[in-house]
Amino acid sequence: MQDAYLQGQQDGFRAGWDHGYWFGQCESLLQSVTHEINVRPVHVLFVATGKGYPYSPLDEAVAETLRTLTARLSITNAQQPVAEVAARLRPDVVIVLDGLEFETDQIDAIRQLGIRTVVWFTDDPYYTDITSRLAPHYDVIFTLERVCVDFYLSLGCQQVHYLPLGVYPSVFRPRNPPRTERKEISFVGSAYWKRVAFFDQMTDYLATKDTRISGIWWERLRNFQKLGPKIALGRWMTPEETANVYNGAKIVINMHRAHDDESFNNNSALIPAVSPNPRTFEIAACATLQLTDIREDLPLYYTPDVEIVTYSSPQEMIDKIEYYLTHEQERRQIALRGLFRTLRDHTYAKRLETMLAILFG
Repeated sequence: MQDAYLQGQQDGFRAGWDHGYWFGQCESLLQSVTHEINVRPVHVLFVATGKGYPYSPLDEAVAETLRTLTARLSITNAQQPVAEVAARLRPDVVIVLDGLEFETDQIDAIRQLGIRTVVWFTDDPYYTDITSRLAPHYDVIFTLERVCVDFYLSLGCQQVHYLPLGVYPSVFRPRNPPRTERKEISFVGSAYWKRVAFFDQMTDYLATKDTRISGIWWERLRNFQKLGPKIALGRWMTPEETANVYNGAKIVINMHRAHDDESFNNNSALIPAVSPNPRTFEIAACATLQLTDIREDLPLYYTPDVEIVTYSSPQEMIDKIEYYLTHEQERRQIALRGLFRTLRDHTYAKRLETMLAILFG
């Protein structure tokens, strides 16, 4: 009994020292990346989605970042009489996030006031059946999907720009998660049918590993019972909880949503998706090795096998998981390089500086 206690004490000390050293490396890197903030002498009226969770963290990230970049920021949401607010405040620009539930007559009224209107579509191309009707009402369009630029131009929109989402480093950053969050492999996301088909081929393998899957619809798995104990089913996690899951994993899987998946897809034109999803930046910001499927534009943001690792089949995923679980130093170096690239290039501050530069020169 005494020997077991001493062994546990020694193991705990080693684990604590190891993580403390790693956490210190991450903190040192965080402090080494600094940005000069350019506050523009403009007044922005920001229209948040107002849709609640899971959009509320995105509302907050964009609003708080805009607050640091503009001389004056006013905030409302899509459920409010925004045209009346704009008429009273007379901002230099109205920036609408998402816009799927924002009435176009409000946008038309704001434009009639001579105030420039901007929308940032956050779910392209999966809702283009809806956004195709909304986009022509705005002066300027930003989309997180590069392929959608030509789509909106074809609708007669005059100013369309590609601007992916990013990361809010106040939330997604290296953390010291509880011991219960420590896993070998984690995946966070909804079980769209094409993801299910992929994970069906991984079930036997993942069942043998220290795995955590979190999201809705995972009961669709063919052998759900086999993975059931490893699945946190049917619950949206907060950003802080999600960041803890990313931090607690040795490897986080990222699997992009298919542009032609049958689940909740309003993309009847079957516009393809080539740009990385927001989760790409959030995982990397937590200094965890990210194993992601391949998107055409991914090398524009991260160098494969240097800052991020890719897979193209279930077997390749298994092979790379096995490799990086047994090559810890290499795994950590890639994760650190991914963290550095994210902080340098892919924060919301960087994205919104780009947007404001486009709008105001």
